[in-house]
Order: sequence, then C-alpha cells, then structure tokens
Amino acid sequence: MSKPQIPVIVLAGFLGSGKTTLLNHLLRTSRGTRIGAIVNDFGSIEIDAMTVAGQLGDSTVSLGNGCLCCAVDASELDVFLDKLTRPAAGLDVIVIEASGLAEPQELVRMVLASDNERIVYGGLVEVVDAAEFERTREKHPEIDRHLAVADLVVLNKADRVGDEQRHALRETVTGLCAGAAVIPASYGRVDPEVFFEPRPRTERVGQLSFEDLYDDGQDGHDDHHDHDHDHDGHLHAAYESASFTSEDPLHPRRLLDFLDSRPEGLYRIKGFVDFGALDPANRYTVHAVGRFLRFYPEPWPSDGAGRTTQLVLIGSGVDAGALLSELDAARVTGTEDVPEEHSLWGVLRYVPERSPDDSSDEPFDSYGLQVY
Repeated sequence: MSKPQIPVIVLAGFLGSGKTTLLNHLLRTSRGTRIGAIVNDFGSIEIDAMTVAGQLGDSTVSLGNGCLCCAVDASELDVFLDKLTRPAAGLDVIVIEASGLAEPQELVRMVLASDNERIVYGGLVEVVDAAEFERTREKHPEIDRHLAVADLVVLNKADRVGDEQRHALRETVTGLCAGAAVIPASYGRVDPEVFFEPRPRTERVGQLSFEDLYDDGQDGHDDHHDHDHDHDGHLHAAYESASFTSEDPLHPRRLLDFLDSRPEGLYRIKGFVDFGALDPANRYTVHAVGRFLRFYPEPWPSDGAGRTTQLVLIGSGVDAGALLSELDAARVTGTEDVPEEHSLWGVLRYVPERSPDDSSDEPFDSYGLQVY
C-alpha cells in the first residue's frame, strides 16, 4: 500500500493578522500530530521564526529578509520540503507561514509545482484581522484577490468587534472568498481538526485509521456536532463535521456530481471510497480541500475487514443532514443501478500522474488547481 502523503498548508494573511499566533496555537494543541513549518519573515530579524522554533526545534525552516514567493522558485522550495519530508523527520503535516506581504496565489502554485512526491496540497488558509479589516482593505485592496483564492478564511480577533459588526464582516468576507469556509476566532484559537487529523493519544504505527479522525471517546458526542461545547465562550468553534459510511459501492458519476456542486463552506473531505465491481482490487482515498481534489487508488487492506466507503466532511455553515442525504443518493443499490464501465473515467482524471505545470491538457483553473 502506498505511503500517505504529507499535506502542505499555506498560511497567509496581512501583517499583524495573527498568523504566528494561530500556528503556535496549532503546535500547542496538536495532540501528538507532528508539525513542520517553513516560516517566512520579512525583515533581517526573524522574530516569527524564533517564536515558532521554540516549539518546533529542528522541524523549522526559516527564510528571512524577503517574501517566499519572490525570494525562491519552486525548485528551491523543494529543497526545504525535502528536508522536512525525509522519513527521519517523521512529520504528519507541514505549514508554510507566509510573510504578510506575500502573494498567496504564487505560494499555491509553488506547492502544486513541487516535484516532491511525498507531499500533497493541504489548502490555502487566509487569516483576516476582524478589527482592522476595513482599514486594511482600504490600504491594500489586493486583499480581495487574496480572499478569492482561499480555501479557508480565519476571521481572527473576532472578540474585538461587536456581534453586529462581526456578523456583517463575516457576510462581506464570505462574499469575497468564493464559497470558502469562514471561521471566526480569537487569539488564533481554531480547532486543529479543521486543518488536519489529530493523532490519537496513544502512539501507533502506520497510517491513521478512519476512527482516529475523531479521537472517539474524548467528548462522548456523536458525529454530527458543532464544537462550540468544547471551548465555551470561544469564537473559534464555528464549524461542523459529519461522517458518512456505506456498505454499498458508490456510483462514480453521482459522487463527482456531489463534489462538483458541494455547498459554500464545505472545506475538507477525506476518506475511502468503494467503487465496487468497477475496480474490485482497489479502494480510492479521496482528498479534497477547497477546490482541490485528488483520488488515490490503493489495494484493499488484507485485514479481512469489510469493504466500505467511509468519508469525513468538515465545514462552516453547512447542512450536515443535506450533505449526507446527497451522498446516500450516490450509493449503488441494486442490479438495475450498476454504473457503466466508463463512468470511472471521471474519477481517474483526478488520480495524479503528472505535475499540474506540465504541457498536458489536464483541466486546471487559473490558480493551478484542478477544476471539477
């Protein structure tokens, strides 16, 4: 079975928005998930890198005195990614904290153009200062363009504005970010589950299981939950998650229809899909973040467990029940509902075989992300 790839998350936002605070919060609350960081200060004294390095040790790569998107090219970024993805480092996720003056779109292109086969794009997270948003937008109108390419927006310092202003600001930001999830936060406190699957409390060898995604037994709640109860009074908990399980195979075309039309705010989808007789030897790992989509076929485990589809969905302001109903409609339920053999071709378009910057006719949008 292929080794799981390491997600690379781009963390961006204008100066003072709270990127380093958010990254340090993730490090403190990762529950055993091993995080590496590429920190890109703008200036000769690398304050952010020193702050983060205190928690990461030798899992930090620091790039001072220049914006990453201008100072290095994709091949040079690969040098840093190679260091962090070597087996001895044992990392589960990598976060690139961009300079406050960096161009997020260029950073996404660089990650997608990487030749490192051990990584996978983990999304662009844009941090916004709620208290300074209007002034920042007036001074730096390019923030509209940055929000338009984000996969997730953290509306930080939300405790510094009133309820009415926060509601209006969230509506404005949601309108600018083309359907990305928008999560209010104070002091960068966002649940790590939004970004990556926390590791279980007890160490284990190998890939995380589906159950590890929830760290079951920790709070005694079911799969359809709003995490406001985990941290009463914190604004960062405004997201929902749901799980879908089916012992029936899924119809590839109907699953892709679901992915193509998924609602605003649905940020991440991850899990395993069974396409039944269309490919009985393999299950398909699905990795979707924002508009990015990949499928990875791999042999079914030989542990004798049943062949089931298992998916986790995470977003903000989504109707979990409606999402599960749509997925339920993608099941193949009888002999009269057997999909055509060529219906799997749509899925195979999203199985990585070559980099998105080559000369193929693979469909990519203007941000270097595959469209569907």
